Amino acid sequence: MKPAVLLLGLLWPLAGLAQDNSFRLSAPQEIVETGLLNYLLPRFSLKHGIRVTLTGPGEDADATLGDTGTPVFAGPEATWHLDGIDTPAETEFSDWLLSEIGQNTVASFQRDGAAPFGPVPVARAKKAELAYDGDPAEGETISLTHCGRCHVINERNRMKGMGSTPSFAVLRTLAEWEVKFASFYALNPHQSFTQVDEITAPFDPMRPPPIAPMRISVDDIEAILAYVATIPPADLGAPIQSQ
Repeated sequence: MKPAVLLLGLLWPLAGLAQDNSFRLSAPQEIVETGLLNYLLPRFSLKHGIRVTLTGPGEDADATLGDTGTPVFAGPEATWHLDGIDTPAETEFSDWLLSEIGQNTVASFQRDGAAPFGPVPVARAKKAELAYDGDPAEGETISLTHCGRCHVINERNRMKGMGSTPSFAVLRTLAEWEVKFASFYALNPHQSFTQVDEITAPFDPMRPPPIAPMRISVDDIEAILAYVATIPPADLGAPIQSQ
């Protein structure tokens, strides 16, 4: 078993370093025994000229490696944190550990042919779920009644849409589908036959709609959005690869 106390500063001529250019680091025995700190600390000290004295659990220390504080690396089955960072020397060590060089140094350490440690896993932000004030069931009814004249809405009217217009499931694949559905009344050809209460101007009597007009409210649009959000995007397959 390796000794609990290792004076790593004796490995190179740092005897002349000032007191504020050194600190004592406490680490659990399970980390000490892996050899990771014997690998990391000399590299940090040689680069930054800061002496790090490694102490065992329960001994006086300025900074502590354990389960509280700032997460600095992970492995084998835990995330390790650095706590008690107060002085410039300790801050520089923490910054180095979290830097690309420090994280790569942690990941390059090997034991028994494996790399047991690595960077702290970055939690992926959960994609925000879309929420609308409208009623999806009502939105489906409105969509079938008005939009179903041209678009395939779902299985209930899959044989009644126009072949030249995309289905709701295809429109759902667009990155900007929300914008298109929220403002469809202002886009061609909808603006020529659609009126939204308190938003669009009345039709010009001299230019009547080319087809039966569609009149809806803002609440109806919210309901349509709420319904479309429940539709899985169509599977359009992989892009065609040119030879």
